[in-house]
Amino acid sequence: MAAFRISTYIAVDSSVHRLDARSKLIMLLVYSICLFFVDTWAGMALAAGALFTVLGIARLPLGRVLGIAVPVYVLAAFTVAANAFVCADGAFGFAPEGLQRGCFFAARILLLVWASLIVCFTTTSTQLTDALSWFLRPLRRLRVPVDDIAMVFSIALRFIPVTAEEYMRIRDAQWSRCAPLDEGPLLGCVRAHAAILIPMFVGLFRRADALALAMDARCYGMPGVVRTSLAEARMSPAAVVGLLACCAACACVAIFL
Repeated sequence: MAAFRISTYIAVDSSVHRLDARSKLIMLLVYSICLFFVDTWAGMALAAGALFTVLGIARLPLGRVLGIAVPVYVLAAFTVAANAFVCADGAFGFAPEGLQRGCFFAARILLLVWASLIVCFTTTSTQLTDALSWFLRPLRRLRVPVDDIAMVFSIALRFIPVTAEEYMRIRDAQWSRCAPLDEGPLLGCVRAHAAILIPMFVGLFRRADALALAMDARCYGMPGVVRTSLAEARMSPAAVVGLLACCAACACVAIFL
């Protein structure tokens, strides 16, 4: 059976990895908004050049970043085909202007996905959770359980690799018993995978129950208790300068290109 890469974070010593998670999320948001305002190929090329420059600075393996987005390539290809072949006046045919428009939209989709992957590959789940908690902090005045929301987000992120590992373990066990997972008729493969999903969900519910008991034993969720952090995250001056420079550059590209 083929190996499955579970982890998304790539531990590399680079300036992008050391950048504050809040700065990276804000940059990603501004970059995404900029892509939707850009309507020329020159602006799209400039945005692509900036993305691959950041990718080089982060020293991420290009093959892994491009290879993990294979399903998005199918969506991009469908977008190009849907715009290139149109039905007008009762006739179905090829439209060169539609092909150009489809390629432009596909490039926008790919840049959005690649930018998101760079943030995921250079930021740990703990850093993302802390950044989310910081962004939601003003809602505390409205009595929104910010800490609980951040905790749920953190647990969800941590259960992703746990779920993948559980699936791989049960799949290998079924495969060793000659289960027709990838061979034979489609209905047989679906039934074989049902023998994987049922015990997988049972195991996940057991893990969730054990986690709930552990949190309850540690008095989590007691009223009137405010959670604190061991180390308060602070943006460095370099991170602030980089954030402002990125926002200014994206604004210029969105306005003039």
